[in-house]
Order: sequence, then structure tokens, then C-alpha cells
Amino acid sequence: MRKILEEFYFGNLRPSERRVTPSSELRQAVSSVSRCEQQLMEQLMEQLNEGEQAILKDMVSAQQDIDSITGCESFVLGFRLGVRMMAECMDQDDGDTLEMTRPD
Repeated sequence: MRKILEEFYFGNLRPSERRVTPSSELRQAVSSVSRCEQQLMEQLMEQLNEGEQAILKDMVSAQQDIDSITGCESFVLGFRLGVRMMAECMDQDDGDTLEMTRPD
């Protein structure tokens, strides 16, 4: 337990910077989306004027912000759920267990 607290204190825990296995389904999906996005952006940039290009770039940036915020919120909600589950495990007044005593 102390090790993880030390890692947290020194800022070494970064859930948003997780590693993705190169051959995983996630890595393949990310690569596919990235490739398609780049091809689409190249085609669109040729067809759009400067103002439209700026709008498209702003939209892509805003979507990335949304994804980041959503990821953070999901992490926080999941962590809170885990803590609530642990707290409930520690509750001895839930009526599910009977206090065991030795006969005198």
C-alpha cells in the first residue's frame, strides 16, 4: 500500500497515459481512425477556404477536449464507485452477517 501512495505523491501515477499493446483491438481501431481522419483532412483542406479550415480544426480540437473530459469523468466516477464498494465491504451493520460470539 505504501508503494502506491509514494507513486501517487511523486506524480508517477498517470491513468490517462496508459500503454496500449501494439497488437490489441484498441490499437488497431485507433490506427484505423487516425488513418481515416488524416485522409479526410487532406481531402477537405483542398476543398475548404481558410475560414472553413479554421472551423474544421476548431471542431476537431473541441472533440478532443470532449474526449479528454469524458475520460476524466469516467475515471473519477469509476474510482468513486470502487471506494463506495470498499466502504460497504467494511460496514458490519448491514444485517447480512451475524456477530459470532463464543459460548461462555
